[in-house]
Amino acid sequence: MATGNDIVNLASQHIGERYLLGTAVPKDNASWVGPWDCAEFASWCIYQVSQQLYGCENGECCPPSQADAYTGYWGRDVRCLGTEIPLQQAAATPGAFVLRNPGRKCGHIVISDGTGGTIEAHSTARGVICDTLSGRRWDTGILVPWIQYSPLAQTPVLANPGTIYRVKKPMQSGAIVLEIQKALQNQGINPGILDGVYGCHTAAAVQAFQISRGLVVDGEVGPVTAAALGITLGRNARGGRQ
Repeated sequence: MATGNDIVNLASQHIGERYLLGTAVPKDNASWVGPWDCAEFASWCIYQVSQQLYGCENGECCPPSQADAYTGYWGRDVRCLGTEIPLQQAAATPGAFVLRNPGRKCGHIVISDGTGGTIEAHSTARGVICDTLSGRRWDTGILVPWIQYSPLAQTPVLANPGTIYRVKKPMQSGAIVLEIQKALQNQGINPGILDGVYGCHTAAAVQAFQISRGLVVDGEVGPVTAAALGITLGRNARGGRQ
């Protein structure tokens, strides 16, 4: 049986390779060296170590050479096939996956190295990198059922990400959201009505900005996207505490 360590070891061999949002990766091509996006990278690693598809459209019904991977399909498969685990458990489990569900089209998924770090197809600016789970917003950890996992004894300490601005219910609103909208407008990107409400138009504009700057494309404004916009985040958004 394939192990979580097999996933980490394979993923580590591709650090430094190129990222391209929305690229298609043939899961059965063992010689593929990029470009990647986050879901394609994660699903390719699973297929390479286990010869089974996960996080892909149509699952086993689609040839692995054509299977489209997407964070939304990862969310579907963890509900139907996998095991959902807390973030802290995933952080201590080599080869576990950690998912930020797609809000407006784009989410993000990474591989846990078991020590609080990640291996991930990150962005056009950074490619495939080692990074950290700490200080970032995540929705769930994932164990793939046909992978054997061996959690490490020590659980990493992960920092709270603070306020992350995104589409959610109730909608986030306030002065910081208005500042985000104005900063986007100043960059020549239309966020919709300048109403101080973080809705779908604002999220789409954030994604467009993230693409233009080579950032992780998720439509959310955390510290990295905020810094690129030239603003400082606060905790005064109504409905916005994480």
